[in-house]
Amino acid sequence: MTLSLAETVRLHGKQLQTTLNLDASTARIEVQCLLQAVLQVNRAYLLTYPERILNEADHARYNALFDRRLQGEPIAYLLGEREFFGLTFKVTPATLIPRPDTELLVELALQHIPQRGTVLDMGAGSGAIALSIAHQRPDAVVVAVDASTAALGVAAENAQRLGISNVHFLHSDWFAALAGERFDLIVSNPPYIEANDAHLGRGDVRFEPLSALASGADGLDDIRRICADARAHLHSGGWLMFEHGYDQAERVRWLLQQSGFSEVSSACDLAGIERVTVGRVRVQDA
Repeated sequence: MTLSLAETVRLHGKQLQTTLNLDASTARIEVQCLLQAVLQVNRAYLLTYPERILNEADHARYNALFDRRLQGEPIAYLLGEREFFGLTFKVTPATLIPRPDTELLVELALQHIPQRGTVLDMGAGSGAIALSIAHQRPDAVVVAVDASTAALGVAAENAQRLGISNVHFLHSDWFAALAGERFDLIVSNPPYIEANDAHLGRGDVRFEPLSALASGADGLDDIRRICADARAHLHSGGWLMFEHGYDQAERVRWLLQQSGFSEVSSACDLAGIERVTVGRVRVQDA
């Protein structure tokens, strides 16, 4: 059946809404985004020419994308990009999809970077955190590490696309390749989901790299590793901060305190959930 753009948005929006349990607005927007990607037009075009009929080639490309979305594949992977902190990042199945909750980590990082400071982003993925910080603070030097060479390739491409030059990418299993290096701030959105969490089999995360999501029986294995080694890589008075799960703030605060950090506290996201926890190296301990 041949549908106009307006009919496609209406009918396929309802289909997405029912199949993926999306709200009506999100479902319509996703269909519009797929149409925009196929036609290489903006949303205004869809609204201006609602009666347009897709030609055979465009129809085939759109149907292929729509069918993949019906199977649950994340819209960000289908489009190949996601907006984060006002910038557009390329994303692939080799990287996590940047999420609005993580913008809190960037906001807090920007508050703690001294003039011409040095920042380490651990588990860089698409580079969304490191590049957002570097974009806002061109005077800072940012080092971004990841154990995945595929993810680092995506991050480096994002840096080039965005014209951000004050980020250096390094292949490293956490601190393994950083012997002797110290920073003013270490930030991380590490894996923090429990390995047997049922949510790993639902929604977008089914398609995201498991190694960037799950971290042991309680989800805290990687945070423990970072806490244990971070002080040796921080300057006097330097800060360490993590994004973590909705119910992990108290345990992460305890881990930071047990690792010798002071001024430990947690910050809430827009939903009022403790989402980021920070700690500082005591000056006398540096």
